[in-house]
Amino acid sequence: MAKRPATDVFHDWALVGKDEGMEKGHAASVSEMLEFIWQQVESTEQNFSAVDVGCGNGWVVRKLKSHGKCEYAMGIDGAEAMITKAKAIDRDTDYTLALLPDFQPKRKFDFIHSMEFLYYLKEPENMLKLFHDYWLNDSGWAVIGIDHYAENEDSLSWPDYVGVHMSTRTTEQWQQAWKDAGFENVKHWIAGGENGVTLVFVGQKKNS
Repeated sequence: MAKRPATDVFHDWALVGKDEGMEKGHAASVSEMLEFIWQQVESTEQNFSAVDVGCGNGWVVRKLKSHGKCEYAMGIDGAEAMITKAKAIDRDTDYTLALLPDFQPKRKFDFIHSMEFLYYLKEPENMLKLFHDYWLNDSGWAVIGIDHYAENEDSLSWPDYVGVHMSTRTTEQWQQAWKDAGFENVKHWIAGGENGVTLVFVGQKKNS
């Protein structure tokens, strides 16, 4: 069976309210990812900008915005219904409908947050390089969570079950991809609590 674009699948999911289930399912992992961001913010005591890539209905963007030192946050998604829903919930925030890797933002950010986006790309390694070179400010961090990877055996059936392309990588391959993209201080852990499976990678862009 031919694979559908992931953005089409998520568009349909938003129409039937599945985005709310995704939010609940990812909440524990995203909480850890945001806690990492908050720690970096507190260490610098500076205001920050952030983007959520694959923002869905914008729930993480709204969490980013709620931090007292957040001066700007935006969300990007390729599913039209997701962006429509995000704008309906929060009209005061920049939610952008865009397909990656072709889209490039007009500004750079201190933090890139992304949950369950990267592996839908045919060449996610290239997107990491774009994030590093064109999306992040110096000393900025990318904080990215993925549930589909080689060591998470339950996820290996997802491409056929959902009917979309997924790029399967091992943790070691992801580690190398982050380093090849130019990131420093690369770390990873499994997030989501005792039964969590989210592989979270973080990396920092050095000062040029």
